[in-house]
Formats: sequence, structure tokens, C-alpha cells
Amino acid sequence: MAQVTLANANKFYGNVQVLFDVSLTAEDGEFVVFVGPSGCGKSTLLRIIAGLEDISGGAVGIGDRDVTQVPPSDRGVAMVFQSYALYPHMTARANMEFGLKVNGLSPPEIAARVAEAARILQLEDYLNRKPGQLSGGQRQRVAIGRAIVKQPNVFLFDEPLSNLDAALRIQMRVELEHLHKTLGATMIYVTHDQVEAMTMADKIVVLNDGRIEQIGRPLELYHTPKTKFVAGFIGAPSMNFLPVSIDGGNGGSAEIRYGADTRVTIPDLQTSGLQGEDLLLGIRPEHLTLDTDGIRAQVFVVEALGGESYVHADTQAGHRLVIKAGGDVTVRRGEQIAIGLDPRRCHLFEASGAAVPRLPA
Repeated sequence: MAQVTLANANKFYGNVQVLFDVSLTAEDGEFVVFVGPSGCGKSTLLRIIAGLEDISGGAVGIGDRDVTQVPPSDRGVAMVFQSYALYPHMTARANMEFGLKVNGLSPPEIAARVAEAARILQLEDYLNRKPGQLSGGQRQRVAIGRAIVKQPNVFLFDEPLSNLDAALRIQMRVELEHLHKTLGATMIYVTHDQVEAMTMADKIVVLNDGRIEQIGRPLELYHTPKTKFVAGFIGAPSMNFLPVSIDGGNGGSAEIRYGADTRVTIPDLQTSGLQGEDLLLGIRPEHLTLDTDGIRAQVFVVEALGGESYVHADTQAGHRLVIKAGGDVTVRRGEQIAIGLDPRRCHLFEASGAAVPRLPA
């Protein structure tokens, strides 16, 4: 397996720039996920690594080689696409064998590789079936098996689960995580689904408008987002935001005002130079509570999911908050409630979108 590096990668389509000086490293054996909204450049970046898109500037490295100008077939990568791209007239076995035959491997070597891939993916009973006789999940496993038999240095996945139903996506996420642990391979995975990113990744690269917003471990991005975009994109439901201002503070604490009568003291913030400035307070649904005191609001809707509920409520100032509550919550639409928040879990963001830093522990 191999490390993957991108150094100042840029991409233009004509006069339109879609990637801006993207630099990152996927370590040997790491599962890295590119995540972001549609059009942010994540699939383009993956295709540049694969060699399917020309890079307009910068460099691509795989292992100890600069592969910027190396053809896709010589980069030692295997790519799994959103569409299964299987030959419909061939069996699962023949689909997995095809590339190996083209490359001139011996029949015993081909048979051994296919058998091993089928064992890993639990496809032994389906090798003689054609794609039309397989479920969506089985077809995607055949497509992954076709990548495994190549024994690449790097696996590249371009939204491979987006065509599957919700239950099957969960099952395939687990299977892909198990595959990564089994092979110990370097894998780079593209998705717009932040739940997939959080549950599968060793490291997440959050992209927005062709630029990297933040790189980090899943829980690092969840608990210490560096920008409002990351805070809002990572997490489901997403972080709540309220416009606030600083009334004062000392010793590393900030006195925050929301509306006419809500004051909160947030500890451990580097707030010098922000006195009185308009800011955004961010707080996740699980860090809000239904309380006897706090922000006054009216319940808009309650999503009861059994073990938990999500209460959507509109504050008197006209901002909607989502509160994660227990499954037995009794509030109803139209009810007046008070919402408490945990000051230690609050984030502050400047008008530019940058997070106000925490003081060192």
C-alpha cells in the first residue's frame, strides 16, 4: 500500500477554477473521506488522483513516486464508481476476471485472486450469476471485488453507496469498514453524506467551493470545528446558530447576549478584540435542554423516533432551534417552552465564519 499526497492542486475548466491550491496527505493504510456539498470539487479531486482528470497545477504523489503525468493504468490505483459499471452479459466471476485477463495474468493467478476477493466479500455463492440476477448490494460488492483483484496500492471510492436504499447503505458501510481493516489498504472515499464520513473515516477532508475548510479526525471536526461551515455541515441534525454579541468578559470568559433577556457566560475563549462585535453562537441539539428557564420559544414540530426525539422550536426573536430530547418527551406543537444551553458546549463564530479559538487547556 502507499501514501497519497496532493500538493497545491488546482483545476480549471476553461476560465473557471474549481480547485484552489488543495494540499493534503492520506497516510499509508488510512481511510480518508472527502466530504462536502454537491459541486465542492471532491469527485474532481478523486479523479485527479486516479489520473482520469488532468491537473491544471500542482502535483500528485503515490508512495515515493510523482505520478502527476503518469497514465491511470500505471498509478497502482483501483476505482469504484457510483454506478456499478458491470458488464451485464458477464457473470460476477467474469466481471472480476476481465481486467486481469487483459493484463495477461495466468489462469491460476486469476482464479486465486478472484477466489480470495469472493471470500472477503462473501460472494462465493454468486460468482456464476449475471448482474441482473444480483441485488444492488451484491452488484456493488462485485464492483469492489473487481478493484480488490487488481491488488492496487490505493482504493478510490466515488460515492459508491448513493444508489442503495437506506438500510443497505448502513450494511455496506459496515462491510467497507471491515474490508479496510482486513486489507489494511489506503482508501480514499468521496461522499456528500456526512454520516458516512463520520462513521467510516480515520480522517475527514471537508471541502467547500474547491477549497479545504478543515482536515481532522471525525470527533475533532465535530467538537472543535474551525469554521461555521464545518460546524453546520458535520453533524445530523446540524448545529444550531444564533446571532449574539459580546457584552463583556474577563479571565478567558465571554458574556454573550442573545435577544433582550438571554445572557450566557462562555468559558475558555480567546475573545480579545471582539468586544461588542456581532457574532454567531453555535450549539449542537444534544447540548440544548428543555428547561424551566432559558430561551423562550414555541414548539413548531416534534420528531419522535422512539429512543429519542427532536424538538423544533422557534424563539421569540424568530430563530429556529432543534433540541435533542428523550424518546418520552411530552411537549407538543404550539406549546411554549424554555430552552437551556450548556455554556461549556457553546461555539462562537466571527462574521467571516472563522471560529473564535478556545484557550489552551
